[in-house]
Amino acid sequence: MKLKGMSPAEFSRAIDRQPGQVNQFAGPNPKKNIGSRLARHIEQQLGLPKSSLDTPHAFTEQQASATVIKLPRKDGAPLVLEPVAPWDSDTPLDDDEVTLPLYKEVEIAAGSGRTAVQPVEGRLLRFSLATLRACGVEPANAICATASGHSMFPLILHGATIGIDKGMTKVVDGEIYALEHDGELRVKFVIRRPGTGFTLRSYNQQEFQDEDFTFEEFIEQRISIIGRVFWWSTIRPLRGSPSII
Repeated sequence: MKLKGMSPAEFSRAIDRQPGQVNQFAGPNPKKNIGSRLARHIEQQLGLPKSSLDTPHAFTEQQASATVIKLPRKDGAPLVLEPVAPWDSDTPLDDDEVTLPLYKEVEIAAGSGRTAVQPVEGRLLRFSLATLRACGVEPANAICATASGHSMFPLILHGATIGIDKGMTKVVDGEIYALEHDGELRVKFVIRRPGTGFTLRSYNQQEFQDEDFTFEEFIEQRISIIGRVFWWSTIRPLRGSPSII
């Protein structure tokens, strides 16, 4: 296995595997086959066409130079940039992927003005199992939602997609949580006030003050913790964002 301009150590880092593991299937004296799951992982990491490793001589210098861009980093390790892989609802999941439902505020009854945080039918997001494992999140407990407003600016921007762990509703100071407040989806730091209740805190404290609630007020105002926010991703549209000036 030879890649143009990439040493075995660089290749190991590029596919996020230990050099010893790589030597077992790609060293001078390979001891085992690569396996389907690892092949899909390598293809994804290097931006190779799916199933390209199922054919002989799949790793060619032409493919490597066309699909991998290496940039220098301060620590000397290569930064590998991969092309974006387009997909749609008909694209099969890879072995290391799952789909997560997308939640948003929806009107309970037409014209009532009352909302609830519910899943959007037919809207699913692909997510890496490795990311979920790194965050300690069980796939069955993971959902996604869209944040709105600028109370968490500049940490979480308006329109950001957030990942929520429904299995983690215990309040840990310093963590960010998604909450449902009388049908409204909110994203806040939640801080315990021993014996009295909770404080909801925004990242943008210049414009948004702390909100203190007793346990009774939490119940009366229909506030519930959906789960801990473990991930977020932001797009930067030119129009449509609320002004913060």
